[in-house]
Amino acid sequence: MWRDRLGLRWTVHGNGSAPLPGASVMPHERLSWSRTAGIGAQHVVAMFGATFVFPIVMGLDPNLAILMSGVSTALFLLVVRGRVPSYLGTSAAFVGAVAAIREAGGGSALVTGAIMVAGLVLALAGLLVHRAGATLVHRLFPPVVSGAVVLLIGFNLAPVVAEIYWPQDQWVALLTMAVVLAGGVLLRGFWGRISVLLGLVFGFALSWVLDRISGPLTGPDATGKVSEHFRVDFGPVAAADWFGLPSLHAPAFSTSAILLALPAVIALVAENTGHVKAVAEMTRSDLDGSLGRALAADGLATALSASTGGSPTTTFAENIGVMAATRVYSTAAYWVAAGTAVLLGLCPKFGALVAATPGGVLGGITVVLYGMIGLLGANIWVKNKVDFTEPVNLVPTAAGIVVGIGGVTLDVTDSFSLSGITLGTLVVLLGHHLLRRGSGATAPSGDDVKEQRKHFV
Repeated sequence: MWRDRLGLRWTVHGNGSAPLPGASVMPHERLSWSRTAGIGAQHVVAMFGATFVFPIVMGLDPNLAILMSGVSTALFLLVVRGRVPSYLGTSAAFVGAVAAIREAGGGSALVTGAIMVAGLVLALAGLLVHRAGATLVHRLFPPVVSGAVVLLIGFNLAPVVAEIYWPQDQWVALLTMAVVLAGGVLLRGFWGRISVLLGLVFGFALSWVLDRISGPLTGPDATGKVSEHFRVDFGPVAAADWFGLPSLHAPAFSTSAILLALPAVIALVAENTGHVKAVAEMTRSDLDGSLGRALAADGLATALSASTGGSPTTTFAENIGVMAATRVYSTAAYWVAAGTAVLLGLCPKFGALVAATPGGVLGGITVVLYGMIGLLGANIWVKNKVDFTEPVNLVPTAAGIVVGIGGVTLDVTDSFSLSGITLGTLVVLLGHHLLRRGSGATAPSGDDVKEQRKHFV
């Protein structure tokens, strides 16, 4: 049936009340719809912060970004036929390019036009991978490289916790983290699987109580500005409308702006490949045949979002962290999250409520999620028995990880630079392949690639 081909049919896992002991809920399975809604709520919470904040940084409409993230996720799930459970939120890969475009005098139309073209280029790259086979990507991203990319995706976000979220309220962050840790390890069944959501509710409630007991907090906000303020501010929530359409605009195109945005495609290919590999690792599935579809789907979603004036998209590490914590990989939960995001995009009041989540609470949650993502990369190394006594594996990987996690920046021109995940990935990727060739070491053969895939899945 067409529903099976599009991945829109799910079997109930066990009795639907909780995952079976030691088992995972696979993409084609689901819990009861009420519990699936709970997992979907966690995905909404996980994606909301970055999906809402990055558009603000790029000068784009955050409510439109939320709405288009839901539309993009639905498009992604349809293109990959439900085999790759992922949420598409706002991509941070374009932040530097957007800043350069605006500094050169470009407006939002030129920004979204450049992003739209970059999305189409990514879609074409996905088609190439789909036609040529995932072996092309496996040769380009062997386990030592792909493990490093996944590790960078998680650990590169550590400064976000340390510099933005945690300092806003360190004690609330610490207690929220403790609740997430305790819930994920000590609670059984369904409650253990929603420990992230429980931590958020606890942290939000604790912040509200502390405001009532001890009054305003003196500390930094998300921009680092120190002031006296309440932890929870419901003022924007009261002022927001219940229903409202986000602002739309048509893209415009400029060659110079497009050239600034195109390098972000490198980051998106690496990021999506790492995410697909992470999902394959967690679900113990062979997703090689879906890699090209995933790349093409993200490219099409980015182009579609930008065509309305929205933000670029990417598969979200935060939601992979939720799956790592819950072991619920059901795409049904992602459909719930996508539908919820569309509704939230049309409801400024709810968006304001979620945006009111205190920074300290986000710090306590993200410190766990980001760490889990990073360790999935290390697990790829372990599963594939990557030998770090070989200098060709050790040296470029060591350099790339420090470059990526440390936020080292390479200023290529006055208006274009490489940093973070992009620069770290390039150091590992180019360093590994060039040094392997220069040292005379043989590249993996077709049989070696098949063996790596066997170990990987």
